[in-house]
Amino acid sequence: MRISIAYAEPHYQFWQELDIDDGATVAYAIERSGILGRFPEIDLEEQKVGVFGKVVKMDAVLNEGDRLEIYRPITADPETVPRKDGGEEDED
Repeated sequence: MRISIAYAEPHYQFWQELDIDDGATVAYAIERSGILGRFPEIDLEEQKVGVFGKVVKMDAVLNEGDRLEIYRPITADPETVPRKDGGEEDED
C-alpha cells in the first residue's frame, strides 16, 4: 500500500511517498522511510506523530493513502503567546 510521511521544520518541509506492506504500523513506516537518519533531531520519545492531524500511537496500523506526520515539539507556551486576529470582524 502507498502512504506518505511528512515532517516540517521552520524553513524546510519533507514529504515522502512510501510503499509498505498492508498492516504496517507507524513505527515500521518511520523506520522504513529513513527519516530518522535524515533528521537526527527527531526524538520519537518526546515528539508526537499523527495521521491526517490526529495524534496516534507508534503501534497504530496505517491504511492506504494515509499521511503520517511527525510533529515538532511546541517551543512556546500557548497560554502566553498573544493570539493574532485571523481577519476582519463582520459588521452586521
